[in-house]
Amino acid sequence: MLQPYHTPVLFNEAIDALNIKPGGIYVDCTFGGGGHTKGMLARLDDGGKVVAFDQDDDAKQNLPKDDRVIFVPQNFRHIERFLRLHKINKVDGVLADLGVSSYQFDEGERGFSTRFDGPLDMRMDRRQALTAANVLLTYNEEKLHKMFERYGEVTNAKTLAKHIVHNRQLKPLQTIEAFRVLLQPVVKGNPNKYLAQVFQALRIEVNDELGALREMLQQLPQVLNSGGRAGIITFHSLEDREVKNFFKHGDFNEEDENPFSTYEKENPLRVITKKPLAPTEEEVRRNPRSRSAKLRVAERK
Repeated sequence: MLQPYHTPVLFNEAIDALNIKPGGIYVDCTFGGGGHTKGMLARLDDGGKVVAFDQDDDAKQNLPKDDRVIFVPQNFRHIERFLRLHKINKVDGVLADLGVSSYQFDEGERGFSTRFDGPLDMRMDRRQALTAANVLLTYNEEKLHKMFERYGEVTNAKTLAKHIVHNRQLKPLQTIEAFRVLLQPVVKGNPNKYLAQVFQALRIEVNDELGALREMLQQLPQVLNSGGRAGIITFHSLEDREVKNFFKHGDFNEEDENPFSTYEKENPLRVITKKPLAPTEEEVRRNPRSRSAKLRVAERK
């Protein structure tokens, strides 16, 4: 097993929220270090199963020797297709712990962290072609501007995009250090926070994280049994907003502000957590990376 891999965030809250039936079938969308999967297995009997998805090849090394686990080395956006492939039509619960694992952040060569020098990679699935370097070298100014503004909420996204496009051919832009040097003239406010926002935007783009989340959420009504639950742990407001809206309305539209509207769409999900569950002070002390985590839970009607 890879050590240290990942401390599961909101571990007890997430496992409790699934209301695990001993003989049920559950999906861990983000297997990672296997912490949540182990939590599920502990509550299942010999007839239960966990289908564990992870697109990161390194995660395979954390698989427990347990016949009740089916490992799917794919992005969770393909949840329905791969469940069917394994002759599973419906499941009793789905859990997704979004974002980057501690292991990925701490491996400099993966390019996720500003703390190390390494290649500008950021691919969770290393079988794909698009890397962070590709994005920075090939996207036009407008595309970069929109990406940094939407995914990183970078305050000077337009200036940043213009600066990258004007300077990217002058120096080879393949490493984190080269990118940091390039950014220096346009950094606004706290440099660490600024870099974190820029890196977040790149990571979301490279891995199409919001697209994958939306596709998975849309499949939940099809894959969940009646009474089956979905728990999604998010780490930033963009993801949380998508989950909140889908759980509440069954789609991604914000609430209808029209007071005269009588149309009410049938939502196949029932919200269990009126407010998202957050980590305790004790958990944040033990694992500072958990501080922005939010868990939302919904149940199939």
